[in-house]
Amino acid sequence: MRIVISEFISLDGVVQAPGGQGEDNDGGFAHGGWSHPFFEPEVVGGAFADATSKAEALLFGRRTWQTMAAAWPERAGDPFADQMNSIPKYVVSETLGADDLTWHNSTRIDLEQVRDLHAKDGGDLLVMGSPTLVRSLLGEGLFDELRLIVMPVLLGGGKSIFPEDGGLRTLELVSTVTSSTGVNVCTYRPAKS
Repeated sequence: MRIVISEFISLDGVVQAPGGQGEDNDGGFAHGGWSHPFFEPEVVGGAFADATSKAEALLFGRRTWQTMAAAWPERAGDPFADQMNSIPKYVVSETLGADDLTWHNSTRIDLEQVRDLHAKDGGDLLVMGSPTLVRSLLGEGLFDELRLIVMPVLLGGGKSIFPEDGGLRTLELVSTVTSSTGVNVCTYRPAKS
């Protein structure tokens, strides 16, 4: 399965709490919902819809899974919500137990099982949010595509997806599209050696 990472990200590399206040206040982060002023349906919404339409399964870290599991089951009735609720979901966690996995079609896995999914045939395994997990995936080169939805805003600090291990990782820009609100949707793949 191809591992595709899709992230709303600020110009200074912050991915924390793009969806709303209270989503993730760690470290005193006070800018929850910062992506909203830049959202527009054609380019930004289109990038999100494209990624989810090609997904065979979703891959989350624990915190993002918990946020999504608290929101999506109650939104049944529209095609996107129905897809989010029915698609297989994998959550990388050492703390969630089987009884915690209340969101339909969710399975707890570890990083080794992510490697197993990556090695098997199938469609896209889509990662959204989940900065700790994404940092691990990027650090290990365990991804096939990185789609950054770059918002024209500086947040001055917050969670990032980028490894801080001093490793050099070269990517190839596959496409870029700019929205009317100044958002750049940039798609990268690992550069071939």
